[in-house]
Amino acid sequence: MSGLFSSIEISATGLTLQRKKMDVVAQNIANAETTQTEKGGPYRRKRVMVSAAEEQIPFRNIMAGAKTNLVRTNANHLNGVSRLSRDDMEVSKAEGKEVEDPASSFRMVYDPGHPEADEKGYVKMPDVEIVNEMVDMISASRAYEANTTAILSAKEMAKNALDI
Repeated sequence: MSGLFSSIEISATGLTLQRKKMDVVAQNIANAETTQTEKGGPYRRKRVMVSAAEEQIPFRNIMAGAKTNLVRTNANHLNGVSRLSRDDMEVSKAEGKEVEDPASSFRMVYDPGHPEADEKGYVKMPDVEIVNEMVDMISASRAYEANTTAILSAKEMAKNALDI
């Protein structure tokens, strides 16, 4: 039965990460025309970077006395989740950090009437492409749907197992 709950936990982590990605995409779209931020300068495109969570301390404490080594696999890379396992014990934790895209730069748009225009009439605009953001949104949405389907399937399997 622990496998059932592990699969639901993995999918729940995937749901959380995909929701965060959709939130960041929405924030990028909302700020696509923002030329001044609190930090100064135009808005910089943001992304969600997924990594193994550092808060796996209780699991590490349990594993400290174990004779077998911890094995890291990427069996569930679709959800952006890293799995730590030992024989019959598994846990999956991942976290998504919102960071400014290091590859993000600015577009120079000619608009001499804009209050932020330089002496040549150009305005620094965020490098947010709506088409790319929509592709990211659709991708995150599909991954969210896949995780939801996986949770529903796990629940259905558990229900069918109880009917036996």
